[in-house]
Amino acid sequence: METNAVVLAFSGGLDTSFCVPYLKNERNLEVHTVTVNTGGFSPEEVKAIEERALKLGAKSHVTIDAAETYYQKGIKYLIYGNVLKNDTYPLSVSSERIFQAIEVLKYAKKIGAGNVAHGSTGAGNDQVRFDIVFDILAPEMKIIAPVRELASTRIEEINYLKEHGFNFDWKKSKYSINQGLWGTSVGGQETLDSAGYLPEEAYPSQAVKKGSEVVSIGFEHGEPVSLNGVREKPVELIRKLNTIAAPYGIGRDIHVGDTIIGIKGRVAFEAAAPLIIIKAHHLLEKHVLTQGQLYWKGELAGWYGKLMHEAQYLDPVMRNIEKFFDDAEKTVTGTVNVELKPYSFFTQGIKSDYDMMKAGEYGEKSSFLSGADIVGFTKVLANPMRIYYSLNKDAGKEATEL
Repeated sequence: METNAVVLAFSGGLDTSFCVPYLKNERNLEVHTVTVNTGGFSPEEVKAIEERALKLGAKSHVTIDAAETYYQKGIKYLIYGNVLKNDTYPLSVSSERIFQAIEVLKYAKKIGAGNVAHGSTGAGNDQVRFDIVFDILAPEMKIIAPVRELASTRIEEINYLKEHGFNFDWKKSKYSINQGLWGTSVGGQETLDSAGYLPEEAYPSQAVKKGSEVVSIGFEHGEPVSLNGVREKPVELIRKLNTIAAPYGIGRDIHVGDTIIGIKGRVAFEAAAPLIIIKAHHLLEKHVLTQGQLYWKGELAGWYGKLMHEAQYLDPVMRNIEKFFDDAEKTVTGTVNVELKPYSFFTQGIKSDYDMMKAGEYGEKSSFLSGADIVGFTKVLANPMRIYYSLNKDAGKEATEL
């Protein structure tokens, strides 16, 4: 193990850019940068990030494409669970960090580095997400977080870079945007105020589409596998659906919740494809799963989303829940039609060979039960309460007064 080598999770932003020369000059470390692309960077952005890392003094830089891994081990189960934290947020960015941390650590082990580093501050959730993976899977490695350790300000980081000959344009955008495969978070002055809301121009995808259109999403065993009749790999389907739906202004909201470290947080997001897929998938499940399956999936999904958000992905209970989801999704196969409109969408209906409404039980007559059966069933169902009220006359009087 090379104790003077450090692998830095590198996004190319100000914080991680500051870390490269700081780790090299102040800590006398050999810096190797890694960008883990979980679907948020374009090829052009990946190239620019690599050029910046090397210019800053990194001895080497690699980009790891982890979008498929992120889907298979994370997004897929968020779809299975119809996970929306606080019934709102599809864990757009928070679910990426664990997988990025795992890939960074794998690379550090591959090159034999003795240190791992990230550019997280001491105020947010990401520091916990990186630290917990490093601490659990590689306790022998030292974790370095320069921005957190120094409590450095944005201006101090810019000045440090300038002093070392790196005069990049760090003009701060009015809004902080983190874009990923499963949605984009948007933070700004308005999200720091409980009553504030973002203007149209704050969102990366502008609402320019008018009218409406219908898209069909095909699912097999719970996974989205076709869009408008054309078979797609799930990762590509998510991207294409987002391209179609985001220009309607669909998928925008503000998430309010508790951070890992116990404070309230507020962030805006846009996640057109995730919200449409989750709602379409849930509608299909309502048709093909039993009452018991739907209930327990809902209970487990709440915990799954909470644990994912709070950096507990490595807890073995997550694998237990995933096995339940895998088994329950066996019959979640069919097509869902969704109408898209400006700022809204509507799940129209489904077609599935496993649709339990096709049995003809809902409507004017039942195929399996007669009217006489229902009379007897009702008497059996009412019997415990008939006994209770026969012994508790006052309760019976109260009930009739409701």
